[in-house]
Amino acid sequence: MCDQPTQLPPGKMPVLRVMPMPADLNPAGDVFGGWVMSQVDVAGAVAAIKRTRSRVATVAVNSFVFKQPISVGDIVSFYAEVTRVGTSSITVDVEVFAERHPEHPIVVRVTEAVLTYVALDANNNKLRIPPE
Repeated sequence: MCDQPTQLPPGKMPVLRVMPMPADLNPAGDVFGGWVMSQVDVAGAVAAIKRTRSRVATVAVNSFVFKQPISVGDIVSFYAEVTRVGTSSITVDVEVFAERHPEHPIVVRVTEAVLTYVALDANNNKLRIPPE
């Protein structure tokens, strides 16, 4: 896979930024896909919680595409946007970018995902999402 340079989304703030460490690597030297999926779920939940003003639980991973590997030293930025709000469920798109090679910076889109969460009350019952 070759790097396809891009830029971070202009005018948007990431909901999460992390730098993977050696413990996050698979035997091939790339970051484990499960680590990326976990971080995507956290980023999506941040956006869902902010919109629902409640606890949320992940109910579906509608799509998940790994476009490029992530390496130790990459600064990984997760951008999340609410795309649909239902009665008790909410859908969030998450885009993930890696900033690589500090000596010659390059930004690469590494992952795209769509997740659905459900709003929950204190007793884990579905909760009606309030209007915005």
